[in-house]
Amino acid sequence: MRVSGSAAEKAPKESASPSLVPLDSQQFPVVQKRRTVRRSRWIWICLLFLSGASGAGYYIWSRAHPPLPLGISFGNGRIEADEVDIDTKFAARVAELFVDIGDMVAPRQVLARMDTSDIQQSLSKSEAQLRQARRAIDEAQADLVQQETQKKLAEQEMDRARTLLKNGWTTQEIADQRQQQLDGAIAAYNAANARVLASQHALEAAEHDAAFYRVEIADNTLVAPKSGRIQYRLSNIGEVLPAGGKVFTMLDFSYVYIDIYLPTLEAGKVKIGTEARIVLDAYPDHPIPAKVSFIASQAQFTPKTVETQTERDKLMFRIRLRIDQDRLLAHADAIRSGLPGVAYIRWNPAVEWPKSLQGGP
Repeated sequence: MRVSGSAAEKAPKESASPSLVPLDSQQFPVVQKRRTVRRSRWIWICLLFLSGASGAGYYIWSRAHPPLPLGISFGNGRIEADEVDIDTKFAARVAELFVDIGDMVAPRQVLARMDTSDIQQSLSKSEAQLRQARRAIDEAQADLVQQETQKKLAEQEMDRARTLLKNGWTTQEIADQRQQQLDGAIAAYNAANARVLASQHALEAAEHDAAFYRVEIADNTLVAPKSGRIQYRLSNIGEVLPAGGKVFTMLDFSYVYIDIYLPTLEAGKVKIGTEARIVLDAYPDHPIPAKVSFIASQAQFTPKTVETQTERDKLMFRIRLRIDQDRLLAHADAIRSGLPGVAYIRWNPAVEWPKSLQGGP
């Protein structure tokens, strides 16, 4: 009886907690299948959404960037400007600096001045010699006038002596004396004239010396050869520089260009002066008109001895596009060296520029 009682006691306990009863092994595949279906459904929804978004994005991009027509080639590059070094002609000390990095400069604008105290002293000496030479000329010319008067008097006396001697009214001795006086007057006149010429040559030499020192002083005043922007300042006030020492480096805004590379088949159709457009990454909505100014005569990136057609197709030629100078000066504040962009070349004049590359002011 105890045994049956214990069994009876256990039976209701097991039936009292049906939630703890393990599932049948046949129910597991069904649950896993449902979970897999739900996961696959969400994956397909995400894929469809991404595909739709990609398609919409490509459609928008293609509308904004329509394909280029045949006859227009393009390449990547960077805007560059020629660098001009502002150097000293003579060894000297930097006395004054009038500009700094980033300043815009105009042609013939004074950028720096070197110490020219020693040259100023030499110029003062040369100018004193110049004044002395001018006084020497005045003195020599006055002496020449005096000797010319003496010569005329000697000539007149000689003429009278000849007349008197011809008529027998004077002696040969007196005529010879008058001839000697005339010869001496002529010699004195020639010497006075030579002194005038020597004084004039001395004046010219003094003028050349003074002009040389003025040129040397002017050369120690550094000026901008063209319009542009100061890129680097390489010296400070008080530094002693040798001949050819660099003080500034400026960007020449009269020659701004971009170099790109085109394959052989496209580069062969491009000519000097071909119309082009430059679109900078910083200004994508403002295409800049330009023209081809240089085409390399030799290809790059491949050996020079390549002869096969396959290898020749890999040849790339450097092409330079130059921006018009008037346009550069009108937008000088926006010019930057190193700006990346894309250059488009229309080697077929019959092809119209796309609307996005029409170009503006």
